[in-house]
Amino acid sequence: MPSHSSPLEVLKSHFGYGSFRPMQEEIISNALGGQDSLVLMPTGGGKSICYQIPALMLDGLTLVVSPLIALMKDQVDGLNGNGIPARFINSSLSGAEINTVQGMASRGEVKILYVAPERLALPGFRRFLEQVHPSLIAIDEAHCISEWGHEFRPDYRNLKSLRQDFPGVPVMALTATATERVQRDIVDQLDLRDGKVFLSSFNRPNLRYSVHPKGNYLRLLLTTLRERRDQSSIIYCFSRRETEELAEELNARGLSAHPYHAGLEPVTRRQTQEDFIRDRVPVIVATIAFGMGIDKPDIRLVVHYSLPKSLEGYYQETGRAGRDGLPAECVLLFAYADKAKHSYFIDQVEDGTEQRNARRMLDRMVDYAESRACRRRSILEYFGERWEEENCGGCDVCLEKAEEFDATEISQKVLSAVIRTGQRFGAMHVIQVLTGSREKRVVELGHDKLSVHGIVKDYDRQQLREIINQLRARGLLARNEGEFPTLAVTGEGRRFLQERQTLSLGRVRAASEGASAELREGRSRTEAVSSRAPAEYDGALFEELRGLRREIADAKGVPPFVVFGDVSLLQMAAAYPQSTESFSRISGVGQVKLEEYGERFLGMIREYAQSRGLEDGTEGLFETEERARVSGADDEVRPERRRRQRTGTTYDVTRSLLSQRFSIPEIARERDLTTGTILGQLERMAEQGTDMELDHLRPSDARISEIRMALEVCGGEFLRPVREYLGEEFSYDEIRLARIFLRREGISSE
Repeated sequence: MPSHSSPLEVLKSHFGYGSFRPMQEEIISNALGGQDSLVLMPTGGGKSICYQIPALMLDGLTLVVSPLIALMKDQVDGLNGNGIPARFINSSLSGAEINTVQGMASRGEVKILYVAPERLALPGFRRFLEQVHPSLIAIDEAHCISEWGHEFRPDYRNLKSLRQDFPGVPVMALTATATERVQRDIVDQLDLRDGKVFLSSFNRPNLRYSVHPKGNYLRLLLTTLRERRDQSSIIYCFSRRETEELAEELNARGLSAHPYHAGLEPVTRRQTQEDFIRDRVPVIVATIAFGMGIDKPDIRLVVHYSLPKSLEGYYQETGRAGRDGLPAECVLLFAYADKAKHSYFIDQVEDGTEQRNARRMLDRMVDYAESRACRRRSILEYFGERWEEENCGGCDVCLEKAEEFDATEISQKVLSAVIRTGQRFGAMHVIQVLTGSREKRVVELGHDKLSVHGIVKDYDRQQLREIINQLRARGLLARNEGEFPTLAVTGEGRRFLQERQTLSLGRVRAASEGASAELREGRSRTEAVSSRAPAEYDGALFEELRGLRREIADAKGVPPFVVFGDVSLLQMAAAYPQSTESFSRISGVGQVKLEEYGERFLGMIREYAQSRGLEDGTEGLFETEERARVSGADDEVRPERRRRQRTGTTYDVTRSLLSQRFSIPEIARERDLTTGTILGQLERMAEQGTDMELDHLRPSDARISEIRMALEVCGGEFLRPVREYLGEEFSYDEIRLARIFLRREGISSE
C-alpha cells in the first residue's frame, strides 16, 4: 500500500471524498494514537471509515469482528473496488479457502480481515492471530455483547479474551444502537475503561417516519410502492406465512416482490438476497432476519407491516433505509393486536429477568406507535438524546397540519369512563365500554350496566385510541406501568372535569382513512437532505448512468453500488463532468475508480452533453454547494448558469409555467435549464401526486401507444433500450414525457 501523510489523503485517494463527516477524524486520530474507542454513530453515518483508514495507515493487519456474513462480503467487495486488499473468513468458505486467506494475511497481502465472532473460539484461529499479531481490532455491532441489548449474542462474550491476548493493540467498538445502559455494558465487557467514547447524534435527518392504522394497509402499501416503483424497498412482517401471502398479493397487483424467511431453501434465500442487492428485484417482503447483513445504501423505503418488538430493533431496521444520505421513508402499520403476538412469545420465556426486559421493550415500542408526539423526538429520547426542535419536519405528526376540533365532550366521556371502571384497566377495555361492547369480560364485570357504556357513537376505536394518547400527552391521563398497564385520571384531569374546562385536540383519523396524501406531502421537505446530493439533476442522464453502472457491476459480479453510489451518479447528472480532473471532483471517485471506470463514464457523459450543447459544470456545482454550506443558504441553483431572481420553490415556478400552457422547451428557456432537468421535475412531482396542468403536453394516442409497447418489451427502468427499439424519430424527452402519462393513467385505472 502507498504511504500517506494524513488521513484526509487516504480518504480522497481511496474513497473519493474530500472531507470527513463529524467525529470521523477524531476517532481515526484516537486509533492511530493507540487508544481504545467506543463509537456510537447512526447507520449511514460512516462508521466503517473510522477503522478502514487507520487500517491503511498502520503497519500490519486490522481484524474486524462482524456477526453478519453477507455484510462481510459486501464490505470486502467495496474495499477491493477501492484498491484496498481485504478478505473475510466465515462458515461460507471451505477449509482450503480459509487456509488460502490466512496464508495471504501471514504474508502481509491483506490489510483488513473480517471474521465472525465464533471463529475466535477455535484454537487454530487463535494461533493464526498470534502469528500475524493485528495492529488494530474493530468490533462491529458491539451492542451484541450486552444482554441488555436487543440482539445479545453469547459468542460476543469471547471477545474480552482478545484484550488479554493483545493488551497493547487498540480496540474500536462500533454500534448504531445502544442505550446508556448498553453503552456501559460494552465498556465493561470489552474492558474499554481507559478508552474514549465518541457519541454521535442518533438522528437520521434524511429519514421520514410515519405510523398509520393497519386497517387500510393494502391501499397505503400499493400507493407508496407505486410511487417508488423503480426503487428498493423492504417490508418487514411478523411471520413466514405473512411474507409469502403479502408478496403474492403485491405481485398480483403488478408489483415485483419476493418473500424472504428462514424457512426457504438456502439457495432460494441467497438468490433472493443477491437479486435485491443487484437491483433485479425492487421489493423484498421479509421477516426481521433479512437485512441484517445488507450493506445496500440506496434502500428508499422500509415498511413495518407488523409491530417490532423493541425500539432498538425498529431503529436498526429503519436504519437500513437511506444509508447514502438521500431521502427515504419509514412506515409503521400499527394494530394493537400485534402486541398480543409478541406477548404470547414473551410469556414462554422462562427467565424472569429476561421476560421483564422483553416486556418493557415491547411496551416502549407500543408507546411509540400510539403516541402523537414527534416520532423523531421519541426515538432520540429513548437513546438518551435531547431533541429541542418543536417541529422535526420529517414525521407524520410534525408534518400533519393540525386541524384542531372541540374535544371537550369526548374528553369528558373518556375521563369519566376511566373513573367509572375504577382506573384499573387499559385503553382497550375503556374503549370497549365507551363503544357499547358486549365482550364477555365487560359483561362479567358489570361494566355494561355503567352510565358510560355505549355513550360514544361518532368515533371508531382507532380514533378513541388517538384521543386517549392525546389526553396522556396533555397530562389529563396517566398510564400506570406494570405487567398489564392501566389508565388513571391525573389531578389535572379531575380539575378539567370539575371546573368544566374546554379542550381542543388535533384532528383524529378514522380507521378507514387513507394516508397517501400525507406520505406525499412530506417528501418535498426532505428532498435535498444530503449535502452531497444536488437538488436538481438531469433525469435522463441519470438513468443512462444507472444502466452503465449495472452493466459494469454485472460483468464484475458485484452489486451496482460497489461501482458508484447514487450520490455519485446524481452529481454526474447535475454537473456533466467532461474531463478527468472534473470527474475526480465527484463524490466517491477515488484514484482506483477514476482509473478503472473514468473513461467509460466520461465517454457517456461527453456524448450526452455535447449532443445537447451542455458545458462542464463541476466547478460551479461544488462552489455553489460550498457557499450554501458556509452561509446556510437554501439557493439550490444550477451552477453553470445565472438565474433570474424568483419567489417560491423551483417546482412551484415550473408548475406556474405549466399552468400558462408553456411547452417543455419554453419552460427550459425561461428558466435557463435543460429540458432534461424540467422533465426530471415533472417526474418527481408526478410521483408525489402533485397537481399539474399537463394535458397540453400529451403526445398523440398513436405515439403513446408505440411508446407503451416499447416500454412493455424493454422494461421501463432504462431508456436507452427503449429508444433503440423505437428508433431515432422518438427522442428521449418524448419517451420520458409519455412515461409520465402512462404511469399516471395506469395508477388511476387500478
